[in-house]
Amino acid sequence: MTTQTTHLVDDIMHRSGVAFGTSGARGRVVDMTDLVCYIYARGFLSYLISIGEYHTGQAVALAGDLRPSTPRIMAACAAAIIDLGGEPVNCGFVPTPAMADYAFARGIPSIMVTGSHIPDDRNGIKFYRPAGEVLKSDEAGMKQQAVPIAPGRFGADGMLIAPPTLSAPTNAGAIYVQRYLDFYGPDALRGLRIGVFQHSAVGRDILMEIVTALGGEATALGRSERFIPVDTEAIRPEDVALALGWAAEYGFDAIISTDGDSDRPLLANGDGVWLRGDMLGILCARAVGASTVVTPVSSNSALELSGWFAQTARTRIGSPFVIAAMQEALARGDTGVCGYEANGGFLLASPVTREGRTLGALPTRDAVLPIIATIIAARPGPLTALEAQLPPRVTHSDRIVDFPVAQSQALVAYLLAGDEADQRGRLQDAFGSLGGTLTTVDLTDGIRMGFDSGVIIHLRPSGNAPELRCYTEADDLETARALNERALALVRDELAPRAAAS
Repeated sequence: MTTQTTHLVDDIMHRSGVAFGTSGARGRVVDMTDLVCYIYARGFLSYLISIGEYHTGQAVALAGDLRPSTPRIMAACAAAIIDLGGEPVNCGFVPTPAMADYAFARGIPSIMVTGSHIPDDRNGIKFYRPAGEVLKSDEAGMKQQAVPIAPGRFGADGMLIAPPTLSAPTNAGAIYVQRYLDFYGPDALRGLRIGVFQHSAVGRDILMEIVTALGGEATALGRSERFIPVDTEAIRPEDVALALGWAAEYGFDAIISTDGDSDRPLLANGDGVWLRGDMLGILCARAVGASTVVTPVSSNSALELSGWFAQTARTRIGSPFVIAAMQEALARGDTGVCGYEANGGFLLASPVTREGRTLGALPTRDAVLPIIATIIAARPGPLTALEAQLPPRVTHSDRIVDFPVAQSQALVAYLLAGDEADQRGRLQDAFGSLGGTLTTVDLTDGIRMGFDSGVIIHLRPSGNAPELRCYTEADDLETARALNERALALVRDELAPRAAAS
């Protein structure tokens, strides 16, 4: 007789290789079996039960992106909800912030199946408590949950024997569109021609609806039925070329897009030049009248140089850290609190008022607000005129792909061996030829180095993907880009082999 088995979330995490990162659990699709996803989802809800934020029979919102593996994983998560006595509420294939807004308004937990910008041979699951994202402080409690598995629920391959059928989608997408129509009104984009780079973003049609609802003329561009891993922090050369070509052909006032789960924005000006996400975040924060702004250490230093905000704070990379710092600001009594990431995702911690209308807080990454707020803030002039008000400071980022996590760890261990003096000496020897004399070292997240030439080099290994990212900052794009290429080449060709041999 087959008996019920029990699995600890932490054990499954280590055995499967599907680990927690800065934005939920992510892993290879082949490793994200129904069983693994079920255990993660049920462990999440069991954790909420343990802290009094969920009870049997309650609804749980569920949504996903357009990856081929997403529907299967959504069904596995739905099975976990059902087996715990809950009710899965299918929000459909909608942007992450649309699902989150729907769930927050109803005070229910939610689960988003998405791998964001990473290739579609990988996927992920984001977890939301009834009032906000799961934070890093929640992970320990989730890992310790013991999940029972009923006999015959899964096959030997880890797949569900009888996956549940999801109900018809809710109107979460329509509510999200209405959020911006109610705040900005039907004439906010009147007279503007806006291109919408759709690719495989889950919010591609919703973006079209929002532009049209606000009075703009929306033109669909580059729609793909094959998943394309668009990364708003490392824009592909082909996407740079596409925007330039579309701008020349159509004469748009702006071109807009998002990443795969539509919580990170892309905005190009009338010349077809994409704005960096961290510069877009500064413009959006100013547009919504923010006074306290939180952003990760990797974001452009133009935030402080602008002098536009009463208070700023820097965190580790990842929305959970930004949210935690925003919560601290609210607890202090700060008003006008917001945050953004270098990828452009904007987090609104305080309500915003405009012409007698109020936009409610949405403390999770959102792509629509920074796009719309910035386009409107530029009126009646072009976006380029608004950009010109920013301090002349440029960030460029790129990455080494197929750079195993173990290799990243060895590199960091090599560079940071010894005491502080040893570390600074080794970093100076390694990177001094690129930046000059080392003046500052920030280890908040990765290794961020400032030099007397004014440039910044920031190395940051990924926490859950085989890649090493490099951010470089200078007074002009050409210098920042060239510095990035040289820094990555130095790491790949000299420092990584040296670290492996040490």
